[in-house]
Amino acid sequence: MYVLEKWWWEMEKKKQKYIDVSEICLLAGEIMLASGAETYRVEDTMVRIAYAYGVENAESYVTPTAIIFAVNGDLYPSETKMKRIEKRTTDLNKIATVNSLSREISEGKWTMEDAYAQLKQIKKENGSFSIPIQILAAGIASGCFVIMFSGKWTDVLPGFIVGSLGYFCFLYIHQIMKVRFFSEFVSSLIIGFTANLFVYAGIGDQTDKIIIGSVMPLVPGLLITNAIRDLMVGHLISGLGKGAEALLTAFAIGAGIAVVYAIF
Repeated sequence: MYVLEKWWWEMEKKKQKYIDVSEICLLAGEIMLASGAETYRVEDTMVRIAYAYGVENAESYVTPTAIIFAVNGDLYPSETKMKRIEKRTTDLNKIATVNSLSREISEGKWTMEDAYAQLKQIKKENGSFSIPIQILAAGIASGCFVIMFSGKWTDVLPGFIVGSLGYFCFLYIHQIMKVRFFSEFVSSLIIGFTANLFVYAGIGDQTDKIIIGSVMPLVPGLLITNAIRDLMVGHLISGLGKGAEALLTAFAIGAGIAVVYAIF
């Protein structure tokens, strides 16, 4: 009886360990995927963390909107959990921080309790720059893109102003209206109108260069990159999904500019 009870407690303890490891892996995957990480990177990080804590039979499946993580038990049914990702943004610092933490976990520097607490702290942190800084950076980038695309130096200032205004509209509309691709469409519409007004007022010479430079901060460059990298490693569903999202975003930007050219 004592031997049977001891065996039962060991199995329960082992099962609880598997559940705890699942929570750690899911939280790490959630942070990375919501911050813009590639699908294969999220899966690899989760499996490595599980292996570091002694769970060798872990499996993870990640899509752009959901994470499925399973731990196959020896003497009991597998423990499978899923986490849905509704909001995704770009935060490379969080991705790098979780990556660094997973390496330290693999080296045995973190207990499960400390690692879970650290991941919760990383999730709470808001590493984004303030809105004024983001708008300023978008304006500077727009002015630089004007020169990059063979624009004139007289178009740099209009590009800076139009790019800043367009990105401000993008952030503002995205906060008040949760309709996908609508903020990109309206922002590009405003960029097109404002660029034409500047040229008609004699401030700037090349409307097309100002528009091209100003819409660049809205272009989904990270999505395109991640879609290609996921496709290259064989994650076809994630690659096609991200590619479709990038294509629709580009279509929304192009549609806004096309409306402006149809009017002018």
